[in-house]
Amino acid sequence: MHWIPVLLEKLAQAPAIWITVLQAQGSVPRGAGTVMAVFADDFLGTIGGGHLEFEAIAEARRRLLSDNDPTCLPLEKRFALGPSLGQCCGGALVLKFERVTKQDAARLQALLQDQAAQRFQPLALFGGGHVGKALVQTLAALPFHVRWIDSRDEIFPSNVPAHVVCEHSNPVQAAVPELAPHSRVLIMSFSHAEDLDVVAACLLRQRQHHDLAFIGLIGSATKWATFKRRLAERGFSEAECQQVTCPIGVPGITGKEPEVIAIAVAAQLLQV
Repeated sequence: MHWIPVLLEKLAQAPAIWITVLQAQGSVPRGAGTVMAVFADDFLGTIGGGHLEFEAIAEARRRLLSDNDPTCLPLEKRFALGPSLGQCCGGALVLKFERVTKQDAARLQALLQDQAAQRFQPLALFGGGHVGKALVQTLAALPFHVRWIDSRDEIFPSNVPAHVVCEHSNPVQAAVPELAPHSRVLIMSFSHAEDLDVVAACLLRQRQHHDLAFIGLIGSATKWATFKRRLAERGFSEAECQQVTCPIGVPGITGKEPEVIAIAVAAQLLQV
């Protein structure tokens, strides 16, 4: 998704070879459907790197130089990831090489957007503070559609990644019933009172629909113990509270800097 604007801009100036992984067998770096665009002086995307990609880019550029060669029709070529490529993965890929120009831009954009719609997962991020801002940047190249929610409208930066939608909600928990099904939810507002209200709204939605994939709350074990007591007072059971992950982030990463927390949380989300 993040290189669509660059692709459209470059295609307006020069043709490219569009490489698609048609088949993937055994141990391979990327799966079927993976794409990249190769220009005479640049390339976008990756089919896995290494000598495989080196050879694929070389093949693409040979075809770019052969404008009037009838063999420049779409080509399918098999690459075995063995000694001939200096790789020992043991798998094999079939790659398709197709010449594309600015006339193909709309088709390629639609293809990439359709792939993103299938792969990208909905994520609701409550809180526009330091960790929230770091998370948005960390998630920029990862397969998530981010709905960034805060009760303070002025908190959002002017520039956010393309797949991030900023939303002002006051009270902030009012946004929970409208979240996309199977959303991952991260809660890190400026206020513990707001955090508690959002957690309660998420648990109520789970009670009614059970359609949130992950509920994560930033904070310490002490904070979560306090929250559990208050949630019990609101009628939520121990089993319901166990649906909340607090603290958040993969174990073993202990830094408290926003960027470090963001990496730990992003890794945890990819495990869900």
